[in-house]
Amino acid sequence: MMWGYYDGWSWIWMASTMVVFWGALIGVAIWAVRAFTRPRQDGDPAIAALRQRLATGQIGQDEYERIRKVIQGS
Repeated sequence: MMWGYYDGWSWIWMASTMVVFWGALIGVAIWAVRAFTRPRQDGDPAIAALRQRLATGQIGQDEYERIRKVIQGS
């Protein structure tokens, strides 16, 4: 038998290594899910602010179209 091989502390190193490994693996999985499912912020922030103003009723449709054309340069 190999009684001398196990010094009594090996299980602590093995358990702590396993906890670190699984913790890192779960952390990477959570990071990946959050990174790839985050809503994309496409477009110009000025257009987004203009849409918000239209949605809240601060400006009308005609003014929205006029300002949008100025922002987009067309």
